[in-house]
Amino acid sequence: MTEQSSAPQGGIDGSNEPGFRIQRIYLKDLSLEQPNAPQILMVPSEPQIQVEVDIAVMPLREGIFEVALSSTITAKVDTKVLFLIEAKQAGIFEFSNIPVEQIDPMLGIACPTILYPYLRSNIADMISRAGFQPIHLNEINFHGMYEHRMMQAQQAAAEESKGTLTN
Repeated sequence: MTEQSSAPQGGIDGSNEPGFRIQRIYLKDLSLEQPNAPQILMVPSEPQIQVEVDIAVMPLREGIFEVALSSTITAKVDTKVLFLIEAKQAGIFEFSNIPVEQIDPMLGIACPTILYPYLRSNIADMISRAGFQPIHLNEINFHGMYEHRMMQAQQAAAEESKGTLTN
């Protein structure tokens, strides 16, 4: 006699098919500073805007990762900060039956692409609530960003191996 288990096997839906699922998307951190207000608000000048974006991945358990997309927006008038916004939009993503070599590109390209519209919206809303015209961040090519990071990692590894060979 053969026993059959009713416990799910394999992927997200119990099959052995590859699976990708968004478990949750959330705003992890959001801060606004206006260190030179109110004096700087009286200066009739267009601010210079600097935008930085970064991606962090943290494994939570087997096949489940948190991806956090963080951004810092600095607006300056002359050399003084008009406002500074730091935001971190995150998501929990689940992978099942996906080859290991395909997970890293998904974490570096697909997941940030999903998170970015939420980050853009939260930043534009915060800037508007601070009394300024909203700044809508430009689209980002996360595939190009991922390829650039991979190329930098390969170059760093090559430099490191040259250093150990000459010692």
